[in-house]
Amino acid sequence: MSFNVTVLPSGRSFTANTDEALLTAAIRQGIGLPYGCKDGACGSCKCKKLEGTVTHGPHQLKALSHEEEASGFILTCCGVAHSDLVLESRQVTDESAFPIKKIPTRVSTMARASHDMMVIRLQLPASDVFKYHAGQYVEFLLAGGDRRSYSMANAPHTQTDNPGLELHIRHMPGGKFTEHVFGAMKEKDILRIEGPYGSFFLREDSDKPMVLLASGSGFAPIKALIEHMQYKRITRPAVLYWGGRRPVDLYMNDWVQAKLAEMPNLRYVPVISNALPEDAWAGRTGFVHQAVLEDFPDLSGHQVYACGAPIVVDSARTDYALAGLPEEEFFADSFTTEADKAKALA
Repeated sequence: MSFNVTVLPSGRSFTANTDEALLTAAIRQGIGLPYGCKDGACGSCKCKKLEGTVTHGPHQLKALSHEEEASGFILTCCGVAHSDLVLESRQVTDESAFPIKKIPTRVSTMARASHDMMVIRLQLPASDVFKYHAGQYVEFLLAGGDRRSYSMANAPHTQTDNPGLELHIRHMPGGKFTEHVFGAMKEKDILRIEGPYGSFFLREDSDKPMVLLASGSGFAPIKALIEHMQYKRITRPAVLYWGGRRPVDLYMNDWVQAKLAEMPNLRYVPVISNALPEDAWAGRTGFVHQAVLEDFPDLSGHQVYACGAPIVVDSARTDYALAGLPEEEFFADSFTTEADKAKALA
């Protein structure tokens, strides 16, 4: 049995099987619903149920609280239809519906950008065209059915002159995949990926000034956005706030500085939260999302693109709304780890 799902205000529709998550069904049929982690941890896929019955699988209460569920909100990543549905979602586009592919890749280069950050480049099969939007991610397919998600750090147009995917991988002690990356993995190894996934990409139909907010390796998809902006000659004012614990965490600071010389519409505010005396840090300090509010107490006329640790993204979402940022102008990719996903499951 299957159920019909209609999404307003677009009027687009798709069918969902009785045991199939709504998001899985939408992706399978090329319907671009918003989403991030796909595991009930980030809340990016939350939308309003106007008609019908939905039950949820395990999820975190910070992604969907009991009060929100009682008010009719659902998570499409773990919600299953039990009747025909009418949903309200602020984003249903064709743009994020590139075909999902499983493809083999070869590790072409590996370079340490800092003590805990590896920049790798994956070579794609010459016969396979892999299309994605700057800001999207791929999943590595690991033994035992496990998956790990990483954003592309290079914009799609770079494939023309230098085919391949650039990924920024932070070492997570004990992590199944990152221990391999920082240990046994070597150039020419074959890995399998699937993608592209995610609804984080630049909305080009707006002329609003942009805040680009990154913490740690959340810089990766932001880097892709910046490359895309330069390539498309998008001259909307943009300011990058990149936060780290110590200056070494801003592992591509030189790259950003070079872009500033090429892109007069781009500004850069690095923010450090836990500098040590030997760092001799003379720049901004504190929490990166709060630095934005110090400079922009009124965000009502802006768009925000936020990537990084869940605590940063969640805090920004809440605090920026209080500063006047419309909900529909906050776009995020919360980098949830496996430990994050296992916490506080409802």
